[in-house]
Amino acid sequence: MAKIGVEQSLTDVQQALQERGYDVVQLNQEQDAAGCDCCVITGQDRNVMGMQDTTTQASVIDAHGRTADEICQEVEQRINQQQ
Repeated sequence: MAKIGVEQSLTDVQQALQERGYDVVQLNQEQDAAGCDCCVITGQDRNVMGMQDTTTQASVIDAHGRTADEICQEVEQRINQQQ
């Protein structure tokens, strides 16, 4: 099953993805997005410095203003597109 990185504050999204069988890891300073197939971020601190360096080839989903179900559906779509 796909490995999904989720920011720490998105516990409802983490639970919903785990219930669907995904391997979920928390993204924080120690754990980056390396090895993840998809990442879910809060969008609160997105590109604050105006830098566009990427550290992963994984899809990134902005959770701002979205429900856990909407996010899970987008994760599934992006994972299916990668296969």
